[in-house]
Amino acid sequence: MRAVVYDRYGPPDVLRVEQVPTPSPGAGQVLVQVAATSVNLSDWECLRGSPLYARIGGWRAPTRRTLGSDIAGRVEAIGPGVTRFHPGDLVYGEIPMGGFAEYALAPEKSLAHKPDALGFVEASTIPQPGAIALQGTADVRPGQRMLINGAGGGSGSFAIQLAKRAGAHVTGVDNDGKLEHMRSVGADEVIDYRRRDFTRLGPYDLVLDLYAHRSVFAFRRALAPGGRYRCVGGSVPTLIRVVTIGVIIGRLTGRRIGVLMVRPGPTHFQPLADLCVSGDVRVHIDRTFGLDEVPQALAHVGEGRALGKVVVEVN
Repeated sequence: MRAVVYDRYGPPDVLRVEQVPTPSPGAGQVLVQVAATSVNLSDWECLRGSPLYARIGGWRAPTRRTLGSDIAGRVEAIGPGVTRFHPGDLVYGEIPMGGFAEYALAPEKSLAHKPDALGFVEASTIPQPGAIALQGTADVRPGQRMLINGAGGGSGSFAIQLAKRAGAHVTGVDNDGKLEHMRSVGADEVIDYRRRDFTRLGPYDLVLDLYAHRSVFAFRRALAPGGRYRCVGGSVPTLIRVVTIGVIIGRLTGRRIGVLMVRPGPTHFQPLADLCVSGDVRVHIDRTFGLDEVPQALAHVGEGRALGKVVVEVN
């Protein structure tokens, strides 16, 4: 089978397409013929090996040679003990890695049956961003002011829509190329982070930070009394400060500052798929690429140019 592989951390040009053996499913695994794989920021981080937690699978060199975690496709074969799926079933889900290939192995528990109303491209955009958006907006109440930093990408676009459905006043923060996109998916206000410091605005009842790189004192400043700040990803020093100094500062000032520990799996992303099927939430596809264009797809996301989701169509 054809797969996009890399052997060292670096820019997109370290990626190449190779013929590699098609894997066989082991116990509890499903072999999926991949139709589409969406690009997440985590793919860019694992390609670059930065932040440092992106190297958890290999400090000096990547141990997983093929990136891509959010897939949609058709079940080709099943391993011993698999009971929920059969060859020919249409599925989608988040896998450990390996999606930028014609076939990928997936743990049975990571997959769900693809809704008939969603195409492969649409379904592939949901697993990781959907889980982040659903859990990141779970505490939203009508009338609250919520700010989403990094709101122009996949998770942020979903989070804006979910927060608006919950009745919040939503402010989206991203670069100036994404301001109109954030408005189009429902943001009440938009901020270009290069021109305005969102931590000096507000205050906000809820902050969901998808690109945490600021001081915990700045995060505290952005919150109203009783407000809550949660980040997903970011630089290692920032995350360490959030879970140490940030927790202490938050308690002393009547605010809650912490990291959103995202729970993966169908239970945590299927509710968003249901909303997409009903038309209550919209999937926004910026661009699609072919398997040979994975380097360009990753660059488009990693360089902050993607409006919503970018997808690689494999088969």
